[in-house]
Amino acid sequence: MTIRRFEEKDAQAVSDLIAHTLRTTNSRDYSPEYLENDIAHLRPADILGRAAGQHFYVAEENGRVVGCGAIGSYWGKADESSLFTIFVLPEYQGRGIGRQIIRTLERDEYFLRARRVEIPASITGAPFYLKMGYTYKNGVTEPDEEGLLRLEKWRSI
Repeated sequence: MTIRRFEEKDAQAVSDLIAHTLRTTNSRDYSPEYLENDIAHLRPADILGRAAGQHFYVAEENGRVVGCGAIGSYWGKADESSLFTIFVLPEYQGRGIGRQIIRTLERDEYFLRARRVEIPASITGAPFYLKMGYTYKNGVTEPDEEGLLRLEKWRSI
């Protein structure tokens, strides 16, 4: 398994990976309507748009995209960043791929320059991020109006 920077040719595979993962893994925490609304905003053109403004990575095994993740500036701030679009295909979960994606993102220049890194996490993904050293922003442990948990990691730089 390798992790590499996203390429334009990956847009369809990433979009499909996200849709499949949301419908499978996240379905235990979110309604079908909620998930389909998210999926509608994560089509290949949307992925290309995200990749244009973030450092986007894919995990690939035997030529198949099995995971993805991105990091970018937090609302344009130079000393804060955010992690986005972190997904691993359900059949590949539990193999350490998500951990490798996070480690890759945490070596990226957006992470290294940041004092604080935030993750808008799904209810489903939050336990994983907590294991990776992220904590609840302002101690808030309930989902916000978007149905997400805001997690963060503070760094000394």
